[in-house]
Amino acid sequence: MYFDGAVNLSGNGIGAVLVSPDGKHFPIVIKLRFECTNNVAEYEACVMGLQAAIETKVRKLEVYGDSALIIYQVKGEWQTKDPKLIPYQKYLLELIKKFEEISFTHLSRDKNQFADALATLAVMAQMEEGQTTQVLRIKVRSEPAYCFMIEEETDGKPWYHDIQVYIKTREFPPGACKNERRMIRRLALGYFPSGKILYKRSSNGELLRCVDAKEARRSLFETHEGNCATHANGHMMAKQIMRWGYFWTTMEKDCIE
Repeated sequence: MYFDGAVNLSGNGIGAVLVSPDGKHFPIVIKLRFECTNNVAEYEACVMGLQAAIETKVRKLEVYGDSALIIYQVKGEWQTKDPKLIPYQKYLLELIKKFEEISFTHLSRDKNQFADALATLAVMAQMEEGQTTQVLRIKVRSEPAYCFMIEEETDGKPWYHDIQVYIKTREFPPGACKNERRMIRRLALGYFPSGKILYKRSSNGELLRCVDAKEARRSLFETHEGNCATHANGHMMAKQIMRWGYFWTTMEKDCIE
């Protein structure tokens, strides 16, 4: 269990998170609507976390916090002289008796960021009494959102597969109707194969390499974040990518979105 408290001009809040052995996180956030010190908020957070663990039938618990005062007072290594904190220490000692095994470990603040963020959320968010929200789900994204607009090939084949096959073998996809065959023949006139690579002839005769969804996503990412780092409109971005020598059918739409 990780805990932390936050006290500032915007208000007071506490946060704690229970982490199961299989890595599942159960965050808890409470806004404190009474005046308190930083140490009181830390005690409130620790109490809340222990209470939640007891309610969920936890018998063995490891407690982590970045408040050295709370951790060492609970462990009995530091004396509690502040009259505001003495009742908290006594109450925590009673809660501790409900566990078969429990330990307290002091962490640096940078290793307690999630609990700290929960406490800050409690301070900043406007919450009504009894309000419940869904558990936070945190994901990691390594590419900008616009890169995900490019559709993946559902059958594992690039968008130009049928054109490439027709140019090499003059064969159509199984089950292709008359109109689909006519379309493939017409499209094939604008493309040029070279080994495994297919090129599209541009209006000025330049050959543009046809790329699949993965390569298109990378090209779009580099257009925004690479050396050119362009932020022009979709049409200009598509032109920029074509000047680099790449092509896919939905590039202008993808650049806009």
